[in-house]
Amino acid sequence: MKIILLGTGTSQGVPIIGCQCKVCRSADSKDHRLRSSVYIEHKGKSFVIDTGPDFRAQMLREHITHLDFLLFTHQHKDHLGGLDDIRAFNHLQKQVMDVYANSATCQSIRDEFPYAFCDNPYPGVPEIKLHTIGKDAFDVQGIHIIPIQLMHMHMPILGYRIDNFAYITDANYIAPEETAKLHGLDILILDALRKKKHYSHFNVEEALQLVNEIKPKRTYFTHISHDMGLHAQEDSHFATLPCYCRLGYDGLQLETEDTNI
Repeated sequence: MKIILLGTGTSQGVPIIGCQCKVCRSADSKDHRLRSSVYIEHKGKSFVIDTGPDFRAQMLREHITHLDFLLFTHQHKDHLGGLDDIRAFNHLQKQVMDVYANSATCQSIRDEFPYAFCDNPYPGVPEIKLHTIGKDAFDVQGIHIIPIQLMHMHMPILGYRIDNFAYITDANYIAPEETAKLHGLDILILDALRKKKHYSHFNVEEALQLVNEIKPKRTYFTHISHDMGLHAQEDSHFATLPCYCRLGYDGLQLETEDTNI
């Protein structure tokens, strides 16, 4: 499985408009973070989890020209706002894009993009086929996907496990029965917003508690705010931990081991 971190930033991205902190003024490209999203190639299929406002730029940067389907974690704009740009894939592939999300996110897609679902759509609108998913595992084009039920403050959202890889963003609580679905991972991409506690995201301490519980072979943090600190300094700190934890960054490419768990 090939994985590309398309974006590893918060809802405002990094740098934040108007901010003059050392992170937002950093010349290090690893401190420049688009909104969180991930691209996956597996079993001959390619797909993206979340299409935030930077989706178009991310596709162009990584030279991605084919997507078989989309998964969504939840309906917040920083994870949904770029969905209109799947029109390019509709045109290239001459087919409708299959979209998998929970019921609230499916409804938000209909509300945000009503022109894609009207009776007589304007030519060129995004062609979307919505599939509502819940807590049960499902298969898409030969790929087995296990939803992970999470809480983002008061909002139920989804993470996903695909074979020995899992993606969890925008979470601040995961129930024990859902945590049990995450054992035996090769790679975990995990929300770790900042060092200080936050009302709707794991902070570093909470993220590390989860890592120590489920013990993935490798963990990369995402949805990182400018409050985390400079990438170079903080990543060197994580490199000293007993467990393998590193700060993710935009464009990071990863591969899982060949074994399926």
